[in-house]
Amino acid sequence: MVILYTSPGCASCRKAKQWLKDNNIEFVEKNIFTSILDKDEIKYILSRCENGTEDIISVRSKAFTSLKKDINDLSLNELVDLIQKNPSILKRPIMISKQSLVVGYDSDEITTMVPPELRNIISDSCTSDCPSFELCGSVRQECTECC
Repeated sequence: MVILYTSPGCASCRKAKQWLKDNNIEFVEKNIFTSILDKDEIKYILSRCENGTEDIISVRSKAFTSLKKDINDLSLNELVDLIQKNPSILKRPIMISKQSLVVGYDSDEITTMVPPELRNIISDSCTSDCPSFELCGSVRQECTECC
């Protein structure tokens, strides 16, 4: 299950939503303006960010710059309060699942939303009988050799 945080009028949010639908991935959509994010939810999202707040806070946005805050001076609780009161400072979309966090729409990164069990099925089904094996099979082989 994926939680998809969106906002109205966001083209990247619409692309992410459509990609999840096209790939039959179950998701719950949460509009960050109509669904108030609770503090624990915000803390959980922040805890999943590999690069800290820069992963999800748009510090160059008008919404953030108008606050005249230095993000580095905020405690965790102050940051959570700030996000809760000003959800427009969040980058969008935010997609979170048990194993992945993807911020923004990136056609390569979004594939991490495919559950591992489906990735294994896809990987196992690519054999020399597949009409695309010449292309994707050799790419897979190169990837396993270099990694």
